[in-house]
Amino acid sequence: MNVKRVFGAVLTILGIVSLIYTGYQLINKSTAYTTMIVIGVIGLIFFFSGISLVKNTKDEA
Repeated sequence: MNVKRVFGAVLTILGIVSLIYTGYQLINKSTAYTTMIVIGVIGLIFFFSGISLVKNTKDEA
């Protein structure tokens, strides 16, 4: 079991969830813009770091 790939998948899923939450709050016209910006930036960081971790990890049998 490759721990890096699992951790990358978890980071990617957390990033997707936080980006969806940010979009949902923007659509509902929430007034907490600072919180949405922070959650959106953290979501982007999680998403891209998870994708790169999964992509750059080599399969070893």
